[in-house]
Amino acid sequence: MEGMTAAQAPATLTDRRTAVGLARESLRGLCNVLWQAGSDELGDVLSEVDALGQACDAARVAVVGEAVERGATGDGPAAATVTQWVIHHAPSLRSGGARVVVDAVAGFSKAVNKPVRVAVESGRLPVRSATVVMAELDGMRPLLAEGAEPHVLSALVDVAASGGARACRRLRPALLARYGLDGELEREQAAARRCVSLSQPMDLGAGLFEYRVRLDVEGKEILESALGPLSAPRPTDGAPDVRGSDRRRGDALIEIVQRGVAAAHDVPVTAKAQLFVTVDYEALRSQLAPTPAATPTPTEGRRVVMAGETVGGPGAGSLLAPETVRRLACDAAVIPVVLGGDGQVLDWGHEKRLFTPAQTKRLWLRDGGCTYPGCTMPPHWSQGHHLVHWADFGPTDLGNSALLCRHHHTTVHTRRLAGRLAGAPSSAAQVQVEWDLAPGSYDLLLAERSARGPA
Repeated sequence: MEGMTAAQAPATLTDRRTAVGLARESLRGLCNVLWQAGSDELGDVLSEVDALGQACDAARVAVVGEAVERGATGDGPAAATVTQWVIHHAPSLRSGGARVVVDAVAGFSKAVNKPVRVAVESGRLPVRSATVVMAELDGMRPLLAEGAEPHVLSALVDVAASGGARACRRLRPALLARYGLDGELEREQAAARRCVSLSQPMDLGAGLFEYRVRLDVEGKEILESALGPLSAPRPTDGAPDVRGSDRRRGDALIEIVQRGVAAAHDVPVTAKAQLFVTVDYEALRSQLAPTPAATPTPTEGRRVVMAGETVGGPGAGSLLAPETVRRLACDAAVIPVVLGGDGQVLDWGHEKRLFTPAQTKRLWLRDGGCTYPGCTMPPHWSQGHHLVHWADFGPTDLGNSALLCRHHHTTVHTRRLAGRLAGAPSSAAQVQVEWDLAPGSYDLLLAERSARGPA
C-alpha cells in the first residue's frame, strides 16, 4: 500500500477489508525487518504505526456505530449489551477500551458533537481524547452563556488534539471564566472550597500513618507555593539528596507545620507563601469580574482578562476566582502583576499592603481574636482584613483593619460583608468591630463612599 494515491485507494468494503488484512500481515512481520532501518528512521516508523493505531481506533468506532444504527448488536448469543457485543468481536478490548468505544459511539450520535467526530475520522484526535472532550462539554453546557457552546467545543478539541485528555480537563476554569455565566467560576470554586477535607490518620502498621487530603484550587496553590522551596533536593557535603520527591514533600509539610506551631503565640517567622498573579487593573477594581465586550456576539464570545492567573511555580496558569484574589490580597503574599489595557506590565506590586508584625500584634491586643460574630478563634490564628479592601484603595492601617479567622475571612469576601470600627478611636481597648451581615453590605458601603467623593 506504500505510495498509494487517493484515486488508487480501495473503494469497496471488500477491497478495504483486503487492504486492512495486508496491513495487519505487514505489521506482524515488522519486527523481523526493523534491523534494516537506520537509527534515524525508527522514529518515523513508530509515528506511522501510531497513526495506523489511531486510525484503527476510529474504524472500531465507525463499525460499532453502524452496528448500533442497524440494531445488529442485538443479534447473536453474545449480544446482551453493546459493550458485550464489542468485546465478543474485538477481544483485544476485553481488558479495557470497550467502554471508550461505546461512549464515543453514543457521543457521535448527537449532532452537536459532529466537530469531534470529524476530528477523530481525520486522524487529528484520538478516540479516548474525544470521549473526554464530549464529557467536558456535557458537564459545562448548563453553565455556559448563550452562543458560547461552539467556541467551547472548538477550544476543547484544539487543546485535546495538542495536549491530550489531561490538558483538556485543565481547560475548564479558563473556559468558564471566558464563556461561563456571570459569576460561574466563583460559584464553582466556592463549591469546591466546601469539599476541602483532611482525613483522620489511618494506621498502616510498622509506625506508618496515611492521611487523605482534598483541596480546592486556592488551597492547592498555597500549599504548593509553600512546599516548593522546602521540598527541593538538599545535597549534603557534596553528596546528592537521595530522597524521592514524595519523601521530600512529606518532610517539607512537617517542617511547615513545625514552624507554624513554634510561632503560635507570636507573629509567624515563616514567610507567607508567595504567588504572582496577573491582574488587570480595572478588573481588580471591579471585583476582577469577566468584562463583556460592548456588544457580545456568538462569534466573538466574551472578552475577559484572565485576572487571577498564577504565574511562576508548580501551579502556573491556575485561575483563581475574583473574590479569592481580593481576599488573598489582604494577608497573603500575593504579588499583583498589574497589567494595563494592552497587557503591558504597569506595576510588579509590593507587600506594603500587608500588615506589619507590629500592626498585627496591636490588632491581637485590640480585637482579641476573630471579630466575626460568635467566633472564638484566638488572635494568633487570625488574619488581618482590610475593612475597605486593598483593591478598593483601602489603607493598610489600624483604622481600616479587623482580625478574621481564615474561614470567616472567606465568608466576609464571598458574601461581600461590610465591617466598621465603633468606639473611642483614642483608646484601642474601647474599639470594637461591628459587622453588617446582610449580603452585599460592602457594596453599599462602597457606593456611599463614592457618593461622598474624595475626602
